[in-house]
Amino acid sequence: MTTQPASRSQSSPISIVPLYRPEIMEAARAAQAQLTYRNGPMLSAVEVFTVFWGADWQQSPGSDLANSLNQFFDYILTSPLMDQLAEYNVQGEPAIGYGKRTGTITITTPDPQSPLSDDAIQQMIQQQISSNANFPQPTSNTLYFIYLPSGVSVTQGGDSSCRVFCGYHNNINSQIFYTAMPYPDCAGCVGGLALLDALTSISSHELSEAITDTIPGQGWYDDNNGEIGDICAWQTKKMGNYTVQLEWSNQKNQCM
Repeated sequence: MTTQPASRSQSSPISIVPLYRPEIMEAARAAQAQLTYRNGPMLSAVEVFTVFWGADWQQSPGSDLANSLNQFFDYILTSPLMDQLAEYNVQGEPAIGYGKRTGTITITTPDPQSPLSDDAIQQMIQQQISSNANFPQPTSNTLYFIYLPSGVSVTQGGDSSCRVFCGYHNNINSQIFYTAMPYPDCAGCVGGLALLDALTSISSHELSEAITDTIPGQGWYDDNNGEIGDICAWQTKKMGNYTVQLEWSNQKNQCM
């Protein structure tokens, strides 16, 4: 996400977490960045609903990891990270404030097949919305976090997970907002971190971007560097007990 993959259209907004490549990251940090607001929607009071897709999430260690990720959201959605994002408030629009996790679900039917396309993820979300009473209806603040099990690669925009990206956020008809979170099955999506730390770092990256640039390229965006997390990809810090990614600050002109 610091540099646009050669296979990706140069006109397509960057909305992915790139693989960990230190030599590219260092070059990107030297570039001047400035996010500008493009008049699109933002998630002012984000409502995260976690979706763990696959039977592997029902038993340990998958169930333990899912529980840890839910605890991460319970903390991070009322943490200093949300306070930090408030610098991107826009006059006349609802202010970015604390969010909440509205629930969680594990889906095993159908089990995701690899490779899994972005279209298949969208179809799953729409099917669950229409037929599952335990799956919340979308609102202007709803953000579905879709976690996939180990061994399932995801394809999106001609690219695939663990080859080009480690996660991304997207939308369905500009009304349903979600992130796709493939399991970090490769070194490029672990970045030298422990498994949970890698997942919370990637999750915080996509959370911050989905809040500030809900429809990629229509919120706070930089034509050369991408979204708030792209500029700081794989730079991390501890917040509470969790590893999160640094995010770009226009006011400070640095990753924070």
